Amino acid sequence: MKKVSTRASLVPASEGQILCQQALRDRLGLGAHNGRKSAVREITVGVAMPELRLASQADREWIYRLRHEVYAHELGQHLPNDAGRLTDVLDETNVYLVAAHGTQPMGFISVTPPWTGRYAIDKYLRREEHPALDEDGLFEIRVLTVAPHWRGTSTAALLMHAALRWIRAHGGRTVVALGRSEILAMYLAAGMSTTGTSVRSGAVTFEVMTGRVADLAERAVRNYGQLLRRLESRVRWKLDVPFLPDADACEHGGASIGALGRGFHTLRAHGDVVPADVLDAWFSPAPGVVEALNEHQDWITRTSPPAEAEGLIEEIAAARNLPVEAIAVGAGSSDLIFRAFRGWLDSSARVLLVEPTYGEYAHVVERLIGCRVDRFPVCREEGWRMDLDRFRDALRERYDLVVVVNPNNPTGVHVDAGELRQVLADAPAQTRFWIDEAYVGYAGPGQSLEPYAVAAGNAVVCKSLSKMYALSGLRVAYLAGQSEIAAELRRWTPPWGVSLPAQIAAVHALRDPGYYDERWAQTRILRADLTGALAAINEDLHVQESVANSVLLTLPKHGPGAASLVRACRRQGVFLRDLSPMSPAFEGRTVRIAVREAAANARIAATVGAALHDLQTAT
Repeated sequence: MKKVSTRASLVPASEGQILCQQALRDRLGLGAHNGRKSAVREITVGVAMPELRLASQADREWIYRLRHEVYAHELGQHLPNDAGRLTDVLDETNVYLVAAHGTQPMGFISVTPPWTGRYAIDKYLRREEHPALDEDGLFEIRVLTVAPHWRGTSTAALLMHAALRWIRAHGGRTVVALGRSEILAMYLAAGMSTTGTSVRSGAVTFEVMTGRVADLAERAVRNYGQLLRRLESRVRWKLDVPFLPDADACEHGGASIGALGRGFHTLRAHGDVVPADVLDAWFSPAPGVVEALNEHQDWITRTSPPAEAEGLIEEIAAARNLPVEAIAVGAGSSDLIFRAFRGWLDSSARVLLVEPTYGEYAHVVERLIGCRVDRFPVCREEGWRMDLDRFRDALRERYDLVVVVNPNNPTGVHVDAGELRQVLADAPAQTRFWIDEAYVGYAGPGQSLEPYAVAAGNAVVCKSLSKMYALSGLRVAYLAGQSEIAAELRRWTPPWGVSLPAQIAAVHALRDPGYYDERWAQTRILRADLTGALAAINEDLHVQESVANSVLLTLPKHGPGAASLVRACRRQGVFLRDLSPMSPAFEGRTVRIAVREAAANARIAATVGAALHDLQTAT
């Protein structure tokens, strides 16, 4: 086991672990005496329900005083001080989650997010020497503390659960904590893993523990789901994330459709909602599409489609000047992603993803297939642009699959097709590229890599017809690549995979390129107007116009977060997309806003402005 020496005095970084024995016993259902298993005493509800929330400035005062009471007076880890408060340098940037019963503090836990630039573990070791600790999505959990009166209750379990939910809602993939060696088995039982590195602080030895956020969350629900479901009705949950996670699926935009009800019984109300949380087209399909669907509606609804969609494939080939045999179709790009990746990849495959990008890719390759996944990061400071020289260097690792969404979603940044084509041509021969061009039409003519994909053996292009052709509700997409690749995917395409309305609509849409060119040109004008209106709200807002039909709005560091803004706007019927769960690069303060028609865009800007004013006034 690798040893890392530190100074002899106990430092604040290890405070939270002093209570880990009791905290983990609380969480795992262990009693306080001799480790024998016993029931955890659940929180009893009086007049005031226990509340879980982000710490306010007033909360921080009792947090610092409780830390002093526990770690200085009760445990003797620190010398008592006249101020009666215990803090450290990380308190300037970390996040506290607290549990309180009325006005009575119950406990707290601290989370250090990656965008702060430093962790407590940095006092002990060099992260670059430990690959598991050198990820962009690493969050640190520390100083889990429960007030004496609430020990032996579910408080610690709630705080740990809240920390994991908050971390996952901010794009976290890995957590790190320092665990006392004598209770290592408890950490392992909770789902954490040791890195094989120990550190010593005074008389105490700690193990550097890590865990995958998704695995820990699933384990918590699996092992403690019954307890959590009981507690859900007994606590006031004030965090901007659901108490319990949804089913194991990729999180998407489109929550606005939920405003119409699960049973679609309020469809007439769709005009009252501004669905700026999903990149559906603001315009109607081409007139020929609408006419064909309306004129033959009854027959289309009750008639089976062509099983192999031959007519649709021929129309795509003609419109794109591609060979028929180079095309495979599907019910939207997700259909193609799931079928192709499952056939191409297994758990031994190495995959490179741009970070951040469309979340379905990470979900499929990492969570469903279990590939070894690396990420190529882009950042706000560089305008979310890909550094192609650095990208070339990354490709030397010889990946089985590299995914590039161009223009990227959600950042809306585009890489010139000529430059990207050269990168692909220079890449290792065994690396296959998946180029997602769902929004490439907005980038202008000549920006698709379809001709390259058909001629070369190392790339395929996936192109949705849903968003740019106003056919999102019908679901239709296609893949273009070498004939052998397309043929293999067609073999695994179920008959009637693309519905008859979708096939008819797509054919008529492709026959009217002039109509869509005009709508895309209008979109660019609307996008610029929306960008200007949002920027005029407040000079502290950072507004970035994308190449596609969206705008990124980033809030200042000190003020309301993205989740608060999204929630406030939603109450007014305006739905925006909080990008926080997609990547920690967004730091919990970036929203994506889809371009809508002029009147809706004006409503978006007005609602965002009013919501920010109210949120800032409240704080």
